[in-house]
Amino acid sequence: MPYVIAVDDEADVLATLGRTLERDDMVVKLVNVSSEAQNIIEKEHPDLVILDIIMPEVDGITICKRLRNNAEFASLPILFLTAKGRIDDIVAGLDAGADDYIVKPFHIAELRARVEALLRRGWRGTAEENKLVLSGLELDSQMHQVCFKDQCVQLTSTEHRLLRYLLNHVGKAMSPLHLLEHVWDYPPQMGDPDLVRAHIRNLRAKLKQISGKRYIETVHGVGYLIEAS
Repeated sequence: MPYVIAVDDEADVLATLGRTLERDDMVVKLVNVSSEAQNIIEKEHPDLVILDIIMPEVDGITICKRLRNNAEFASLPILFLTAKGRIDDIVAGLDAGADDYIVKPFHIAELRARVEALLRRGWRGTAEENKLVLSGLELDSQMHQVCFKDQCVQLTSTEHRLLRYLLNHVGKAMSPLHLLEHVWDYPPQMGDPDLVRAHIRNLRAKLKQISGKRYIETVHGVGYLIEAS
């Protein structure tokens, strides 16, 4: 059974999360003290973490960054559930290393779909071919790293899946909606294209950091692709 840790200082939100996910046969731990969250997550290694952003003591952005700075949790699926719905807030959450976000108040059906998609992606990744190589880039799916010559950078779970999908479809332009369906595993027409744009931007920055090139090109009016050479 999937094990989920939910961190929020609102008791009613935690109660809703607990009831909803337990109905879907998940084991759920509810944490209402943010200062304890990181230690609990690192000790218990859940399959998914749901984080509020606005919390006393330690905010969700800080917790997410601390987890991502630990290579052991680089691929841990992290979902922000937050009242901060402005684009700048969402981008800040994704920059911190989150895989996805949902803005409060939320619909139960959307929450369930997003959680199930994140869990599917985590389990399916274990059967993938270990390495992909293109134009000097080497994607290591076991380590969730991408390297150029002797320079490597750690990827989040979603960055890894996004880059892997683009590398497996070299020369083909993919729309944000197509990527939401095939990389994020969302049902058709679900999810926010801004989620794709933010991850593309972060992935380009990491690729440029190690290679000097961004690799992922924008096809205006269509989407994104990686050229064959």
